[in-house]
Amino acid sequence: MPTEDDFVKLIQQNEGIIFKITTVYTDNADDQKDLYQDIVYQLWKSFDSFRREAKVSTWLYRVAMNTALTRLRKHKRKGISIPMDKVVLQQTERYNTEFEERLKLLYEHIGKLNILDKGLVLLLLEGKKYDEIAEISGLSPSNVGTRISRIKQKLRKQINQK
Repeated sequence: MPTEDDFVKLIQQNEGIIFKITTVYTDNADDQKDLYQDIVYQLWKSFDSFRREAKVSTWLYRVAMNTALTRLRKHKRKGISIPMDKVVLQQTERYNTEFEERLKLLYEHIGKLNILDKGLVLLLLEGKKYDEIAEISGLSPSNVGTRISRIKQKLRKQINQK
């Protein structure tokens, strides 16, 4: 039987996943903190029933994304934008201004996607394979591939119009 210490360790090891989801699905620091707490609470509620049939990260993404989507539906928000000052960009010694501007533009357009498409893009950017994205999102792998292809096409078209 998992203990409270096991749960705390799991959260500490995966807090980056939770942070990314809260960043994508909220538009201010207070909402981000509230969503983070909601996600941790839902993870705690389902921790005892987690059978480890899936990877921990898959289970965590699924619970976190479902919590975020449920919260959004409950608050009946019509769109979420991500303030660019919250996006943490990795700094390197060779700072590439053009790359950073293109990255900001990409995140700006991702912020305009519907809530499901944002989640799919987030998982894709995390390096998840279509099968794992399907398991997390509840979509079929072929549906994931189709949706991601359309999202890429849409983002490419929007970015090239600028």
